[in-house]
Amino acid sequence: MSQLPLALRFPRRQRFEHFHAGRANAAALELLRTTASAATAPWVLLHGPAGSGKTHLLLATCQSAAESGRRVRYAALGALPAPRAEAIAALTGAELIALDELDVAAGTRADEQALFDLYNRSRAEGATLLFAARLPPAELALGLPDLRSRLGACTRAVLHPLDDGERRTVLRERAAARGIELDDSVLDWLFARHARDLGTLTALLDRIDHAALAARRRVTVPFLRELLAGTSAQR
Repeated sequence: MSQLPLALRFPRRQRFEHFHAGRANAAALELLRTTASAATAPWVLLHGPAGSGKTHLLLATCQSAAESGRRVRYAALGALPAPRAEAIAALTGAELIALDELDVAAGTRADEQALFDLYNRSRAEGATLLFAARLPPAELALGLPDLRSRLGACTRAVLHPLDDGERRTVLRERAAARGIELDDSVLDWLFARHARDLGTLTALLDRIDHAALAARRRVTVPFLRELLAGTSAQR
């Protein structure tokens, strides 16, 4: 990953300026901006439910840090090759290491030991670690008390889902950037029938955008009914 140009290494829209913090997440966003820019910033454990923006912020932190000249590594633990403990142990040679999906390693002794060793090694080498999980350390199913203690010593940042009004604003802005107008009736229909986290809604917007362009049609409720016929509700 460290050999790729920045433009290929990180998704284009996974940047701080594209993260919509809303009222509840402004402090978490500012903390991670500091982590990206300062080598002496505290280590952070970011936690929140699925769709709250954890991966977005980890990638944005890595991208910002890399642009300032720091060596960075990002890894989603659930996507690491087996044996995962060996892959974790290989995450070296960076000044900032962001570990996503921490939950998947909880309960696996070898993975937990590898994380504990990485924690201690990074501390000794002066690297910064950044973690993300759905749950806070006290609620993770960790079997290694020393790892739980180390994670508990990190600065915690909690992410909260945006409220409905904030999600509507974000979806309208992202649609407008694509040249799509979403009126209230369209948003009411979407929010009543599909998951409301921004990741799901943005993926759905991409699908709508492509279909509307291909069909040369406006985005209306009848168009959505036709396009998404048979899609099960995800509320």
